[in-house]
Amino acid sequence: MDLNIYQIILKPIINSEKAAYMNRDLNKLVLSVHPQANKALVAEALEKIFNVKVKKVNIIVRKGKNRQVQRRTVTGPLTKKAIVTLAEGYSLNFLDQAGTPMASVEERKEA
Repeated sequence: MDLNIYQIILKPIINSEKAAYMNRDLNKLVLSVHPQANKALVAEALEKIFNVKVKKVNIIVRKGKNRQVQRRTVTGPLTKKAIVTLAEGYSLNFLDQAGTPMASVEERKEA
């Protein structure tokens, strides 16, 4: 399957304290990525979409949980997370100063 750069990065993960700490203090991003994406594709997509320089990419693969549905076992979908370290002098912040997601701030301004 040939992935477009806009299909690789699914969403940022900002709902945990650890992800917020990594973004704020360590200059790292935690992203949910397409299950078929690899390190090179994630780095290329970030550099082209957000115009930043990527230093390092770590991928975490999480297998789906087994669940009982009626009388058979069904395995959930595989998910991937990428922890991306940005080069010195580059930053991407998905949170405002108070720690709330930027989308929430935009929605509040419109209301």
